[in-house]
Amino acid sequence: MKEKREQETMETQEEEITYHAVEKDGEIAAIWVMKGRKHLRTIDPKSEEGRRILQAYRPSP
Repeated sequence: MKEKREQETMETQEEEITYHAVEKDGEIAAIWVMKGRKHLRTIDPKSEEGRRILQAYRPSP
């Protein structure tokens, strides 16, 4: 049983952090920070951190 927990822990640590823009009425309403399938936190897109994340991931013209 301990080996299974250790394996799950190692797999979780290997999963990368991703950001998901949540849209409502055509606008970004929230940014979800995810690790694998687990929701870690929500960032307000109007906050300084949210604006910085959105700017970093905008497609260049």
